[in-house]
Amino acid sequence: MSSAPLLPLWAAILVGALVVLGAAIALIGSIGLLRLNSFYARVHAPTLGATLGVGGILIGSMVCFSVLQSRPLIHEVLIALFVTITTPVTLMLLARAALHRDRVEGSSDVPQSDLASLERRDG
Repeated sequence: MSSAPLLPLWAAILVGALVVLGAAIALIGSIGLLRLNSFYARVHAPTLGATLGVGGILIGSMVCFSVLQSRPLIHEVLIALFVTITTPVTLMLLARAALHRDRVEGSSDVPQSDLASLERRDG
């Protein structure tokens, strides 16, 4: 019966710190989602928390499995790339959809664009 390879202490501490840091950042983003008062403010916190939190966890995973297999493993780079690309795109689509909906409904909490404020000042 063969035993699984053990992670050296230095790697275990580094991996643990990265995973805890990533989870803490994701938690802060989730708390921001609950604490902020408008949709437009709420949409930023979980987006940043998800991207940075997943980044910390993925780096920890890369270190762990690279040390265990004695060769660099970078499969997690693809995951990080997809998260980094899709999260901001999703944020923009959600914000644009909410902005369109709020403008059509005549909501009072619609943020003004920079162009609209410049036209009011000049006009």
